[in-house]
Amino acid sequence: MNTILRPAVTLLAALTLITGVAYPLAVTAVAKVAFPAQAGGSLVLDGSGQVQGSALIAQAFDGDRWFQPRPSAGAFATVASSASNLAPTNPALAKRVDADAARLAGQGDGPVPLALLTTSASGLDPDLPPEAALWQVKRIAAARGLDPARLSDLIQSQVHAPLIGPPTVNVLALNQGLEQLQSAP
Repeated sequence: MNTILRPAVTLLAALTLITGVAYPLAVTAVAKVAFPAQAGGSLVLDGSGQVQGSALIAQAFDGDRWFQPRPSAGAFATVASSASNLAPTNPALAKRVDADAARLAGQGDGPVPLALLTTSASGLDPDLPPEAALWQVKRIAAARGLDPARLSDLIQSQVHAPLIGPPTVNVLALNQGLEQLQSAP
């Protein structure tokens, strides 16, 4: 029995140290050297160096003066990161989407974009399709007293077109640009 148990325990301990300690430490060290910003959470700083958020995680923006991200099933809490898990036929999902559509109705031109009514898989998607951001221009321009054309130009300047997938715009970056636009003459 001892001839079977000792090698098994030794192998378990060795593999635990290699795969559970050494490998994660090595990957973390390489990441911190090769990609320091990403390894640190892709933090977004304002002009004074204060952390405003992460480029990878959505956050709530209150009021008509801001671009709004997609809804979050977990109230933008990273611990509760998840989808709502409600099926398309679930009455609770239909009720929430209808309520959001009614709340947003009239804030932009045309129907409310689907991206502003549905949550992402994680509930923390920081990006919107450019069309969903453009839909919000009417509301923000009225709340801030800005020319809608300037807001549209801001959105177009923030569009990121990845190699694969549709173009997106980061809501936090948009709102930072909005603050700079507001303070510019």
